[in-house]
Amino acid sequence: MSSLTLIHVIISLIAVVSGIIVAQGLIAGDRHERSTLIYMVTILLTSLTGFLFPFNGVTPGIIFGIITVLIFIPTAIARYKFQMSGIWRLVFIIGSLFMHYLNCVVLIVQSFQKIPALNALAPQGNEPPLLAVQAVLLIAILIVGFLSIRRFRPQILGA
Repeated sequence: MSSLTLIHVIISLIAVVSGIIVAQGLIAGDRHERSTLIYMVTILLTSLTGFLFPFNGVTPGIIFGIITVLIFIPTAIARYKFQMSGIWRLVFIIGSLFMHYLNCVVLIVQSFQKIPALNALAPQGNEPPLLAVQAVLLIAILIVGFLSIRRFRPQILGA
C-alpha cells in the first residue's frame, strides 16, 4: 500500500467515525463541536486526497469526490458562517449527512473490492450482498436525516 493510499484511508476512516458521532449528535440534539470540526476537515481531505491518485478516467469515486466538495461548501457556510440558523440548519443537516452517505458508500464498495471474504460474495460489484448493504446504509441515513430534522435545534442549544 502506498503512502498516499494509507493516508487517504486513515483520513477517510476518521471521517466515517466522526461522521457517525456527528449524526448521533444531530439525533440527540447535541452540537458535538469538536467532532463536527474533525468531520468537516476529514471529509474534505478525503475528497482532496482522492484527487491525488493517478487519473484513469472518470470513476464513481471521482464523481463522489466532486459532489462531496460541492456539497461541502454550503454545508461549511451553514455551520460556520450562519451558525445553522433558519434554513441553514437544514442545509447543514442534509449536507453533512449526504457527504457521510457518499463516504460510506465508497467505504462499502472498497471493502467489497479489497477484503477477500466480502469480494467472494460480490466479485462483480453489483451482486445482492453489496446492494443489500448499500440499501441498509441508505435507509439508515434517511432515518437519521428525518430524526435530525425533527430534533436538532442548534438555536435552542445556544450558538
